[in-house]
Amino acid sequence: MAVELTIPVVMADDETLVQQEAVAIEKIKRIRPLLGDEVVILGHHYQRDEVVQFADFQGDSYQLSQEGSRVRAKYIVFAGVHFMAESAVVLGREDQVVMLPNMQAGCSMADMANLEQVLTAWAELEDVLGGDPTAQIMPITYMNSAADLKAFVGERGGAVCTSSNARGVLEWAFARREKVFFFPDQHLGRNTGKQMGIPLEQMVLWNPFKPYGGLTDDEIRNARVILWRGHCSVHQQFRPEHVDLWRKHHPDVNVMVHPECAMEVVDKADYVGSTAAIVTQIEHAPAGSKWAVGTEVHLVNRVKQRNPDKMVELLSPFSCLCSTMYRISPIDLANVLENLQQGRVINQITVPVAVRHGAKLSLDRMLAIPK
Repeated sequence: MAVELTIPVVMADDETLVQQEAVAIEKIKRIRPLLGDEVVILGHHYQRDEVVQFADFQGDSYQLSQEGSRVRAKYIVFAGVHFMAESAVVLGREDQVVMLPNMQAGCSMADMANLEQVLTAWAELEDVLGGDPTAQIMPITYMNSAADLKAFVGERGGAVCTSSNARGVLEWAFARREKVFFFPDQHLGRNTGKQMGIPLEQMVLWNPFKPYGGLTDDEIRNARVILWRGHCSVHQQFRPEHVDLWRKHHPDVNVMVHPECAMEVVDKADYVGSTAAIVTQIEHAPAGSKWAVGTEVHLVNRVKQRNPDKMVELLSPFSCLCSTMYRISPIDLANVLENLQQGRVINQITVPVAVRHGAKLSLDRMLAIPK
């Protein structure tokens, strides 16, 4: 049976957008030097190439927030998503102004846990455990969460974690309290707990849309880790069968995945690590080695381009991209920079003083935990 190949056709609207982005890129090239060191552009690993090419610093969310706090620049343009820009505000100086090129650039994972839901869960845990939960439970939030959740954690003695230090933070937490309440990403929490030897039956899943998380009193009392029912929409797309398919066709392939992937995928991988760890691991790998990588496609493609002596491919046969990060375009970046040149600040991200204080407590605790 003949297979008909369909050649994609660029529609007129698409051609117009391409032209508009080309104009925007030239505008950025012209305006950026005029703004000098008063402005710093931060570009996340998952950002599209047309935008990240203008970044003064490129990295993961926490690394970029730290870079922003260290520079003398007054204006920080964060080409990332909303929670990242909030973290830059929390860690930055009071005189710094943080802007997000597109205010619609959010994070689906961060949106899966809001303060009202977490406060309800905390009250229900208090009801089951019969007293202030802080006596027994250490709240830990992943970096990929809103500033008010970081403040919630900070005010209750907890800490933030990243994908690279999650184990150290959990060990710190268990040294102080019996249980950990981990949100919003269930997979990072479960994978880290399993790595530490915590039985799966002692890691329960809290569903915020059900009373008491859909758990029985005994399940809550017997749990060591209470995982929030949240996930990354990108890393959720990687499946165990993707690993099996690569091993079938390339028995010598190295599979490396991000710990936000499901446990069934992580269990089959050769290496598990943060975005920074993925970049470093492959850069230091021997020439000729083969890598199937389970993380966002823009990062994978960038690593592939920088390592032409190795085979580097996306683990999934589908294009796993961060659609919310992709909302930031050269047009958005040009708009922010052009307004700055004209003395106007647009798309500023602010964090209330009280929230900023509580969030910084949780971030500072993370920094104090030995790696």
